Amino acid sequence: MKINKMKNPLSRLVKSSCLALSLSLAATAAHSVTEQPYTWENVRIDGGGYVPGIIFNQSEPNLIYARTDIGGAYRWNEAEQEWDPMLDWVGWDNWGYNGVLSLATDPVDTDRVYAAVGMYTNDWDPNNGAIIRSTNRGETWQVTELPFKVGGNMVGRGMGERLRIDPNDNSTIYFGAELGEGLWRSTDYGVNWSEVTNFPNPGTYAQDPDDEWDYLNKLQGVVWVLFDKTSGSAGSGSDRIFVGVADLGDSLYQSLDGGQTWSTIPGAPTGYIPRKGVVDHENGFLYVARSNTGGPYDGSEGDVWRYNYNTGEWVNISPVSGADLYYGYTGLTIDRQNPGTIMVASGISWWPDMIMFRSNDSGETWTRNWDWAGYPSRSLRYEMDISSAPWYGAMPAPQPPEASPKMGFMNDAVEIDPFNSDRFMYGTGGTLYGTNNLTNWDDGAAKVIIQPMVKGLEETAIQELVSPPEGAHLFSAMYDTGGFKHEDIDQTPASMYQSPYHGSTISIDYAELKPATMVRVGQAVGTVPDNFKYIGISTTSGDTWWEGANAGTPTGAGTVALAADGGTIVWSPGGSTVHYSTTYGSNWVASTGVPAEAKVESDRVNPTLFYAFSGGNFYYSTDGGASFTQSAATGLPSAGHLKFRAVPGYEGHVWLAGGFIDDENTTSHGLWRSTDGGETFTQMPLVDEGDNVGFGKAAPGSDYPAIYLVAQVEGVRGVFRSDDQGDSWVRINDDANQFGNMGEAITGDPRIYGRVYLGTNGRGIMYADPAGGSTSSTTSSSSSSSSSSSSSSSSSSSSSSSSSSSSSGGSTSSSSSSSSSSSSSSSSSSSSSSSSSSGAAGNCSGVNVYPNWTSKDWEGGEYNHAEAGDKMVYQSTLYQASWYTNSVPGSDYSWTNLGPCGTGSSSSSSSSSSSSSSSSSSSSSSSSSSSSSGASSSSSSSSSSSSSSSSSSSSSSSSSSSSSSGGTGEVTASIDVTNDWGGGYCANLIVENNSDSAVTWEVELAIEGEVSNMWNGTWSQSGSVLTVSGISWNATLQAGQSNSSIGFCADR
Repeated sequence: MKINKMKNPLSRLVKSSCLALSLSLAATAAHSVTEQPYTWENVRIDGGGYVPGIIFNQSEPNLIYARTDIGGAYRWNEAEQEWDPMLDWVGWDNWGYNGVLSLATDPVDTDRVYAAVGMYTNDWDPNNGAIIRSTNRGETWQVTELPFKVGGNMVGRGMGERLRIDPNDNSTIYFGAELGEGLWRSTDYGVNWSEVTNFPNPGTYAQDPDDEWDYLNKLQGVVWVLFDKTSGSAGSGSDRIFVGVADLGDSLYQSLDGGQTWSTIPGAPTGYIPRKGVVDHENGFLYVARSNTGGPYDGSEGDVWRYNYNTGEWVNISPVSGADLYYGYTGLTIDRQNPGTIMVASGISWWPDMIMFRSNDSGETWTRNWDWAGYPSRSLRYEMDISSAPWYGAMPAPQPPEASPKMGFMNDAVEIDPFNSDRFMYGTGGTLYGTNNLTNWDDGAAKVIIQPMVKGLEETAIQELVSPPEGAHLFSAMYDTGGFKHEDIDQTPASMYQSPYHGSTISIDYAELKPATMVRVGQAVGTVPDNFKYIGISTTSGDTWWEGANAGTPTGAGTVALAADGGTIVWSPGGSTVHYSTTYGSNWVASTGVPAEAKVESDRVNPTLFYAFSGGNFYYSTDGGASFTQSAATGLPSAGHLKFRAVPGYEGHVWLAGGFIDDENTTSHGLWRSTDGGETFTQMPLVDEGDNVGFGKAAPGSDYPAIYLVAQVEGVRGVFRSDDQGDSWVRINDDANQFGNMGEAITGDPRIYGRVYLGTNGRGIMYADPAGGSTSSTTSSSSSSSSSSSSSSSSSSSSSSSSSSSSSGGSTSSSSSSSSSSSSSSSSSSSSSSSSSSGAAGNCSGVNVYPNWTSKDWEGGEYNHAEAGDKMVYQSTLYQASWYTNSVPGSDYSWTNLGPCGTGSSSSSSSSSSSSSSSSSSSSSSSSSSSSSGASSSSSSSSSSSSSSSSSSSSSSSSSSSSSSGGTGEVTASIDVTNDWGGGYCANLIVENNSDSAVTWEVELAIEGEVSNMWNGTWSQSGSVLTVSGISWNATLQAGQSNSSIGFCADR
């Protein structure tokens, strides 16, 4: 990736752009994690979040995309009439990519699609944004990191589109950035980007520069780009380009020479923010919808303008004028079949409903979706059909003139199908609606039928999930839509929880021994009504609920726990002390011995036993929550996100996950277990970082519940299951199913072995079952030590063992071996899932051998990459490219492993990287030290394949090399400075394994400046020394392999 922000960046690090640095490299045996194929599906809710963008391809019918602010992006499936998610591959390290600020679909090569991704621009979010691109409609993606942040969930995110492709030269793409970063351009299909440095205005508007919450104070930037496709010809580019900028002064700009020069549009209005723009190519009009803020939650006034760019005339065509509208204008669209027809929406009109306007004469006259018919009656041009999502109408009944459901709110995305004047879609703050008979609006003979067009698009933010042993299999607690009793997880629920109705439900529990008794706590969205009740109780398995009294004076929901027999509720409200009730919440007594706002849980066997956690301390109550005692447990996380659960059927068994590791390594992050009611805890091995834990039906032949875990286990992030009380773990998701920010809620099903329910922050609820195939795994363990120096050496070795299993055609075979000095096999893999089966051999005949590339660059020059579907051979193994790639075959998940050449078997891996080597069963580690000019440096390395003993000495050098243990050759590293702007620079880190064995690497290197962010790697810095290691898919380098996927930016 190369980004040039300045025309002539000056390299202050080195004269050359490639610099070799001194380093110490640690190479350790690559770990494998057992995996089991699972099938992942959404629990169907339909919507539940803001849809700020709907994008129709202008050349191909039915090719439609939708973007969300926290839930990724989707492609419309016309055959199934539903949306298919495209970003479920986004995982823990790049979770912010699920915030999609803008999306563009190519009108020339309709297989190409681009998205600008990143979640926040706040100071506390260290992650930069990216432009991701696909050549197969979002099936696979490539990433170009940006040197600044992107705010897919920030203020102004409904404006746009900021990302736009030139219809006359689809290699040229523009992107309008936030934070004053200006206008950016790519001329190679989004691979490389540079700032348009002569664009005059990066956007000076911040809604509230003094906002203490670090949200409204952010510059909203360049907000949309448009091309006049009639101003150019195919292959030559468009001359006329329009750009809208978040600025209350000059905000509308144009270029008449293909982006070479820029100027304000003469006579353009000022005073408001241009939230949307649309070009009518046939009539030569630019339409602009404006508001006094960038939205999406506000904008109390505004106007609509039409600009004739052939005559230079501006006309105010606002449907309703004036500064006291109580709404501004935002969603804007044109009927491409009848360009004189335009529609515009009010952004925030809520009472009595949203307002949408339609004109058939280019804005000279307007009609609206409803009119007053004598207050409080209204005359509607539409009818709502919510039969596919009946819960939309289950809100508490409003008073006329309001109705339920409403047409919506936050209506920034408003689009007429360019190929079908009757199809119309629009986004709201909670769903995506549409119609297939829009033209009924004009003749009035029949109603426009508005219905949810959101199936498949799931955007709820989940707080908690419970699966009782009887009744409905799943109950949910979530932000903004309250939560549901899911009687059929493949159908939308009839209603959210009622009486009390909570806009957001935060915590929910059931009585383990009396599951029809339930309790939940929630809070209002927005203003808290008078006499608001935070707690609801049910004794009918959630069919009916009643309000409990508030405990103390709560300011939030907090957490709640219900005794195993349902007789006692313990509630820890926000802003109040812990209380308990033995009268189903009608009155409360304060608990003693426990801090306010502690997290609370109940034992699942003993009705008098409750647990609490706060500030690294664990508490228990043996008298039904009346009093708590701090346990003797030490070493538990004192900070960070934390979840704990008691085990059904096992009194006193508690599992606790959470924490974080700070820069000083003084805190903890993992998984702990107690079998004595929390008096003591044991940290579980194998789990590097634990995030949440839950339980489900025990495996056949076992009595202990299956344990489900969101965590990092042996260096691999994912969702895991253990059937043996945490002694071993199997990963049950894969790299294609990571769901961004997941794991706020997880539970198994006590009635279905293997079933897991997973809560996400923006992708709704996922559920998964074993795919039916058997587990395929390879595990290895080894231990040895060796030390060496210039004067003496010693070595010792210990035995290693390896075991493997594979399945084919329903049969299973296994083998194992162990030895203290004889040859054995070890294998390492960066794949997230793998399978092996008998079949045809990998056919390598006539296939290019790396580095003889298969495809030329964009200008038809040298062969320098592989395209999707291209095959290449590397180290006698056949690989196939999943998308455009120039990485070493098998080094990352852009490649699919088709099997060794001519072996008579084939294998596949989702991340397409595997290797094995025959070696001695004992491994060795070596350390060396050298001194130069009074300074000392040390390097150490170990490898999973090595000789039975070794002794060596080496010294570090400026070429950054060290010998790999057990092999010959060197591992080297260098950096390639890709951008230098004086105050900082960006660089790629290149690590190459020239040894004859696989290594898991870590490097230490001296750099200039302080690292501000890094992509595709983990890092820490002490002074000028930067320590870098890979992440799950690039942490292992095979023999002869190099890796340039990691990069960083640093400030001087």
